[in-house]
Amino acid sequence: MADSLFPDSFSTELGSVSSELRQINTLADGMSRTLTNAFRSAVTDGKSLNSVLGDIVLSFSNLALKAALQPVSGLISGFIGNLFGATGPSSLGTVQPFAKGGVIASPSYFPLGGGTGLAGEAGPEAVMPLVRGSDGRLGVAGGGNGVTVNFNVTAQDAKSFAASEAELSAMLLRAVRRGARAS
Repeated sequence: MADSLFPDSFSTELGSVSSELRQINTLADGMSRTLTNAFRSAVTDGKSLNSVLGDIVLSFSNLALKAALQPVSGLISGFIGNLFGATGPSSLGTVQPFAKGGVIASPSYFPLGGGTGLAGEAGPEAVMPLVRGSDGRLGVAGGGNGVTVNFNVTAQDAKSFAASEAELSAMLLRAVRRGARAS
């Protein structure tokens, strides 16, 4: 097994030099196309030599400007990508929706209009969606599926049933008042 004449770092440097040479070759091809197009345009369109040379200078300056600004452009786009990547949903881990409610079991920070909120710091806390009731007040969405109140009346005849009507009305009124206090 023969040892390499050059260290591994030399191969790495040689690879980056090859990459730079490919970029220079690409720029040279672009410049030669620009020159060829400019002289072709001068011959076919009857442009003056002064106009053709102006077009060539403009094209060269555009190429030079692009080459000079390419590292700055890469730096800015990398910075913006990192900025949004660091604050995007993917950087926050999994996103848990609470539109239907849920429980926050450990301390969690969340954005608010005027700063940052903290929930779950003193133990589990519930997140519940709210809706406005017919009176305009906020209440828990889906908080009640309706209340069923059953009254069992045992009567011997219609006359005894009619006699218990006042007692039934009072029981119904008490049930409604209890429900109003609970909401």
